[in-house]
Amino acid sequence: MDFFATILHFFQKGGFMMYPIAAVLALSIAIALERLLFLGKVERENRRVWKDVSPLLAKSDLAAVERATAGSETAVGRILAAGVAQAKIDAHRNELETATEEALMEVLPAVEKRTHYLATFSNMSTLLGLLGTVMGLIGAFAALGNADPTEKADLLSRGISEAMNCTAFGLLVAIPTLLVHAWLQAKTTELIDSLEAACAKLVSAAAARK
Repeated sequence: MDFFATILHFFQKGGFMMYPIAAVLALSIAIALERLLFLGKVERENRRVWKDVSPLLAKSDLAAVERATAGSETAVGRILAAGVAQAKIDAHRNELETATEEALMEVLPAVEKRTHYLATFSNMSTLLGLLGTVMGLIGAFAALGNADPTEKADLLSRGISEAMNCTAFGLLVAIPTLLVHAWLQAKTTELIDSLEAACAKLVSAAAARK
């Protein structure tokens, strides 16, 4: 209870700008969780499909690959299905690369969306904390002008405390958000690299059939 009371006291002493920063924190947590669950799901689904399809590509058995990916809604399944469909029409390498790249471009938006907002929110929380600091100091010094001399020290202390609390909260939100953004970006890049590798292996398998 003491811990939560301390947090509540810290928040209340930070002034009005603590609320926008708290809103940014809530949005950051929501996006981070959604992206984490989504990327984890895509990665598991792709791994399951690739486990079945990889031996077939090694044998250049495109007919079996077509059956394995028929109707698949997974990212790697859609890409491989597009490549196999193109191989039945024209198996030239350039045409296969174009077909798989187009399929890859169709799945990338879902993989990459919203992650970039975390970097924006990290910057926002820092700037909001700075704005709260400036506003707190302006209010503190404005109050000093009309205050009783005996109260000036107390007013200045409260104003500086509000300003520092706001700065601290902004940084407490910004730093983890930036780290989570970097981690999710790395996972996204790793996933895209695996899809590009699947494209390349399909093209190679189709070329080996000639």
